Amino acid sequence: MSNKKTEYVIRIGHLDRYRHLHISEKGKIIYFRIQYETKVGNTWYPVVRYDTAHGYAHRDILNIRGVIKKTPLFNQNYNDALTFAENDLKSNWQYYKKRFLEEENG
Repeated sequence: MSNKKTEYVIRIGHLDRYRHLHISEKGKIIYFRIQYETKVGNTWYPVVRYDTAHGYAHRDILNIRGVIKKTPLFNQNYNDALTFAENDLKSNWQYYKKRFLEEENG
């Protein structure tokens, strides 16, 4: 049986988007990367990313200079971690944007 790759991008605000990628095998998530991005000027910037790079589920909070603050997720079941991450980004993207823009100007 082969892996199934799901990938899409949706607009969540005028200058904001949600980028989603996950790979599953037999209904089990084996890899994911989802990211909230905002547009400043003509450039799209990653603001918050959840992924399973480095072999574990974690959240990266970025600033406009690309500095990353990495936080591991307690739940290492990738299906549950992906659900948590999706809900967090879709519910809290405006908070993350405000924080990102305040850091840019601060």
